Amino acid sequence: MPATIRDVARASGVHISTVSRAFSAPHLVNPETRVRVLACAEDLGYRPNRAARALITGRTHNIGLIVADIANPFFPPLIKAAEGQARYRDYHVFVADTSEDASAEEELVHALAKQVDGVLLCSPRMSNSLIEQVSREVPVVVINRLVAGLPCVMMDVGQGARAAVEHLLGLGHRQIALLGGPRGSWTNREIRRAAGVAARAGGAELTVLGPNHPTEEGGRTVAEQVRRSGVTAVLAYNDLMAIGLIEGLDALGLRVPEDVSVIGVDDITLSRLTRPKLTTVATPTAAAGRTAVDMLLQHDPDASRGARGRGAAAGDRRTTAQVMLQTELVVRDSTGPVPPPGRNAPGA
Repeated sequence: MPATIRDVARASGVHISTVSRAFSAPHLVNPETRVRVLACAEDLGYRPNRAARALITGRTHNIGLIVADIANPFFPPLIKAAEGQARYRDYHVFVADTSEDASAEEELVHALAKQVDGVLLCSPRMSNSLIEQVSREVPVVVINRLVAGLPCVMMDVGQGARAAVEHLLGLGHRQIALLGGPRGSWTNREIRRAAGVAARAGGAELTVLGPNHPTEEGGRTVAEQVRRSGVTAVLAYNDLMAIGLIEGLDALGLRVPEDVSVIGVDDITLSRLTRPKLTTVATPTAAAGRTAVDMLLQHDPDASRGARGRGAAAGDRRTTAQVMLQTELVVRDSTGPVPPPGRNAPGA
């Protein structure tokens, strides 16, 4: 017969309510007592009924994680890190994919709102105003986007884009293209802004090509535009686009980096497996996943749950912290000195 909460209380010498709090509100239990209760529960094979506990506490111990495109290699390390951190905090993670669709994103938040204690929105495509609106329904932490008044975990892609352009300038490039990402992307705006500033400061011309779909195919299809533009170097929105671009340039008879230098953003595993190995801006995706979970669980769950549906009530203590994680330029084989004049010009 399965062990019950009464068995654990009897074995550990505490009241049933103390056993319940040891699982549902550990911060209210003396640490030594909680250790004893958990040890007895482990020995007896007791597992709390999450559904019953949710009815009592108003908390599900579930977190929703909504990503823009689960097929993009950028997201799995973040998902894995978030799941690990949540499990450490005795939470489970439900992962949902929007396929870069803002309307699907909004529908998913509404669908998850009553099933989770909070939602992590990763690279959201919704407008800031809509994100603020859904945050009144369920606690939200935004990853890869800055939304005023909401907790956000961002990766400093602006700093990374500056470092990338400065690297190209140091190699002698003065005609540089930026392959833009999807519309509505905060990351895309930051990369474009920072790359433009760095190019102007170095006396270079920045040609923006996009917006584009942030996939390998998105990079491949723009290769002809890159060739016609006559640029000698390209900074892509992400590694997938950079890898696709290299494939497209190769099909056109242009070599990387001899004819065109290429830089990506993200440092996904594929960037180290391509030929040539991709120079890229490494983003701390795993750290972002862990940080976002911790930020989501900083707020007072009971207060925010009670305030749900009534906007930000006085008892709602959820954090509004905004964290910026540093990026790093990783120089590999896809960047080199500027080619001789006319070498990669249209028709060459």
